[in-house]
Amino acid sequence: MTHFITQLISRDECKTLEFKRDASSPRPILKALIAFANSAGGRLVIGVADDKQIVGVENPLDEEERLCNLIADSISPRLVPNIELVTLDDKTLMVVEVFLSNSRPHWLNTEGAQEGVYVRLGSSNRKADHALIAELRRSVEGVVFDEMAMPDLLVDDLDLKAAQQAFGDRRHLDEQALLTLKLLTHHQGKLVPTKGGILLFGKQRTFHFSDAWIQCGRFFGTKKIDIFDHIEIDEPLPKAVDEVMLFMKKHAFRGADLSEVRRKDVWSIPLGILREVIINAIVHSDYSQRGAPIRVVFLDDRIEVESMGILLPGLTIEEMKQGTSRIRNHVIARLFRELDLVEQWGTGVRRIFEEARELKLPEPKIEEVGMRLRFTVYLSKPHQISSTRSGVQSEEDAKSRLESRLESRLESKLAVRIFALLSEKEMRKSELAEKLGHKSISGELNKQIKRLLDMGYIERTIPDKPNSRLQKYRITKGNTKV
Repeated sequence: MTHFITQLISRDECKTLEFKRDASSPRPILKALIAFANSAGGRLVIGVADDKQIVGVENPLDEEERLCNLIADSISPRLVPNIELVTLDDKTLMVVEVFLSNSRPHWLNTEGAQEGVYVRLGSSNRKADHALIAELRRSVEGVVFDEMAMPDLLVDDLDLKAAQQAFGDRRHLDEQALLTLKLLTHHQGKLVPTKGGILLFGKQRTFHFSDAWIQCGRFFGTKKIDIFDHIEIDEPLPKAVDEVMLFMKKHAFRGADLSEVRRKDVWSIPLGILREVIINAIVHSDYSQRGAPIRVVFLDDRIEVESMGILLPGLTIEEMKQGTSRIRNHVIARLFRELDLVEQWGTGVRRIFEEARELKLPEPKIEEVGMRLRFTVYLSKPHQISSTRSGVQSEEDAKSRLESRLESRLESKLAVRIFALLSEKEMRKSELAEKLGHKSISGELNKQIKRLLDMGYIERTIPDKPNSRLQKYRITKGNTKV
């Protein structure tokens, strides 16, 4: 046991490990234990300083009893961790082990069931929002989000022509096939689409799931500041894979003759790895979450692919690397398997790391960032673009293209004009109305401001007081949706 603890202390804090000097501040300890129970289990070692020095716990038996009482009184549903006292270098450590709980989500009683749920992200504990709390409950109950019925929709809300095109001659999509694939399901005596069916082939996919699209961007340099090229992909998910790869190839092509395109040395980025990463993001994204689409960012030294949602309960990044697979979206995953976009479950991530080693690339990186999963693929050498090269848009052309993309996305010229005005400075509604030439704050102006807020393009300067007379609006900080 002593050898095991010595090894444990030599490790850095991570998703399943945290150190505390003492238990004098119980709230961070309780949050960590809740997060472990809701995520993938873990160990909390008390008696270790930030610099990894072993300071030990004074009066360990009394502290153990106090901690047990705190856990019993402060956490719901009831959580019973395993607590061990271990002596190392004549000092006593308290090791609190928590397993992934089948009673999740657990919460801090003082904050309640809606505000006191925490999950583990990397080495930190984060408060779960309502969508994530619902996901935690579904994971215990065995309910799969994309298999759930959409009772207010009809079969006609599915683009069956696009679905059949995806399958081609592989399979005829009659009613039974659609039920087998779970694109349709029976609900209260009628046939309705599933969430997975709409995500894959819905005629109005982004109306029902506002973040079910893919944003690709090629940036100058190694920072996500100056964008060179951009595309928004709102195609059925199987087709979106090829659209993303076309964008990647467009910026990877070295200018070889068209007859040479198939040669591996024409491409300066690992296309096979990237295809796997993109498919992984589409199949495993948490579409119940709201916030941002799947993002593919091409920089000079790396390509980052971000998708919504943290790892499923019980899964760690190390297990992913070793080939462990837990499927979040069963309908999407099965259909991708049917279309040969996915091979055996669990082999994709392992194959990514193996191919990176074969190509002598730096090891790819997987990390939980905020409530998103980021997969970074590093390039063998910098793939630079010059800001002065011919073909770069003039400022006027860039503005024109930006407005065109916005109008297509927002389906409103007024919304585009509002966005353009706020790009210059913060404004009140009355100022916007005046700049737009309106005599008063119209209902349409209010409607488009609300749409821009809901879509994340703009934000309030006083978010806690939405009706304040001092309220202004501005472009969302860090906005990259355009």
